[in-house]
Amino acid sequence: MTHNDNHIEEEDTLTNRQGHPITNNQNLRTVGNRGPATLENYDFLEKMSHFDRERTPERVVHARGAGAHGYFETYGTVGNDPVSKFTRAKVFQDKGKQTPVFVRFSTVIHGNHSPETLRDPRGFAVKFYTEDGNWDLVGNNIKIFFIRDAMKFPDMIHAFKPDPITNIQDVERFFDFCASSPESFHMVTFIYSPWGIPANYRMMQGSGVNTYKWVNSDGEAVLIKYHWEPKQGIKNLTQQEAEEIQAKNFNHATQDLYDAIANGDYPEWELNVQIMSDGEHPELDFDPLDDTKLWPEDQFPWHPVGKMVLNKNPEDFFAEVEQVSFGTGVLVDGLDFSDDKMLQGRTFSYSDTQRHRVGANYLQLPINAPKKRVATNQNGGQMLYKRDLAPGQNPHINYEPSMLGGLHEAKQNAKEYTPFIEGNLVHESIDRQSNTKQAGETYRNFEDWEKDELLENLIGDLSSCDEKIQKAMIALAEEADEDYGRRLKEGLQNANKHSSTQRPLANNDGDKAPEDAIEKGHDAEPY
Repeated sequence: MTHNDNHIEEEDTLTNRQGHPITNNQNLRTVGNRGPATLENYDFLEKMSHFDRERTPERVVHARGAGAHGYFETYGTVGNDPVSKFTRAKVFQDKGKQTPVFVRFSTVIHGNHSPETLRDPRGFAVKFYTEDGNWDLVGNNIKIFFIRDAMKFPDMIHAFKPDPITNIQDVERFFDFCASSPESFHMVTFIYSPWGIPANYRMMQGSGVNTYKWVNSDGEAVLIKYHWEPKQGIKNLTQQEAEEIQAKNFNHATQDLYDAIANGDYPEWELNVQIMSDGEHPELDFDPLDDTKLWPEDQFPWHPVGKMVLNKNPEDFFAEVEQVSFGTGVLVDGLDFSDDKMLQGRTFSYSDTQRHRVGANYLQLPINAPKKRVATNQNGGQMLYKRDLAPGQNPHINYEPSMLGGLHEAKQNAKEYTPFIEGNLVHESIDRQSNTKQAGETYRNFEDWEKDELLENLIGDLSSCDEKIQKAMIALAEEADEDYGRRLKEGLQNANKHSSTQRPLANNDGDKAPEDAIEKGHDAEPY
């Protein structure tokens, strides 16, 4: 600072975005102390106009979320085999190698500040900052989904979101869609059981849900399913337990995750894969690309391939958790897509919504940028931070190919994967739908208290629905399992359609809610 400086500026001096020191952050510039204010209030105008724009558009799904930083450590093996037998992806090679990650957990249907105790799938999205660039593994806590074709996704979300007239969510809309979409019955069985309300984010499973592929150095591929298993154990909540916690703290899962990491109790998950040879597998009674189906573990065992540790909370929630952007198409060499129709639809939608929500240059934000060199010919767009130039690149050349010092293509070192595809272009559903068989198997695998909770929750919500919807849901339950169908039918016959299904809420005691979730949550065996 010079002797002529009018404003004494220190390291912690408040400035505006132009770097100007702020000498009065309490008062507008006015004519006299009563006003009026003058138009040239630059510091006020900058402060208020930025405040008016602090929020980006809310995610259409997965709006409510929490996140953390950590690392993934590879085991370098799949069972007794080196992982290189199945994939050349560098993130999985070399036992003990650690890759930075950022994970965002979320609910799916509800808004940004909705309670974390609501019955809903939970998102489980992991961004791996690998040496070959980013890999996003975007999934849920439940290993299956409601639908198998991306064409139905907007309709599904519309049905689950609030009524466009009343702006109130209506279970009849939910069950109208599900009863009309028999492939959803397995997911409904999970969501209406205690698995529909995990006790917190640290104690829930994660899954890639869709079928992916691994590709090795010889250009050979296998089908892959990903599963995260929490080392903290698995806990879920009954409806009544969830309502008691919600009355005390509707941020309990976010608080639980943040407090655990702040206290050095770092949560861990083991990543497991199921492997199937690439093909149609006519011996199965379901299509392996059908994301409404589980791959039976006795036929396709889980193989641990690494572990993930979350050991650092975000420094700023908005900059990291809110602006982090995932996409199912973000794959590195050695990882590939399957022909799963839901996966291929998601691959367009996920990255497209990030460009709409955060902006065309969202990948230049620190939370989204890869931790390696970037050189592209993409230019312009709102909020461009910098051009991604390579050292020595001719800045005049923003196209390829060129002989004037522009960028050039990378060399293909390993054998390219070239799957053979043949068939007519059609609008058809897959064969081997088997819509209710696995729902029956899941029901029979539930413990008695889980069955009781499932039926109580289903009957409570279905009892207010149109009789046509009730009959369709009963038929699906009967097809899945005789006991399941009988209990649902008898319960609906006995239900008073005009009675409230809400249970009384507990007294307010917010600080204990995360502990209550763990104490009340029931240990669960993985499915």
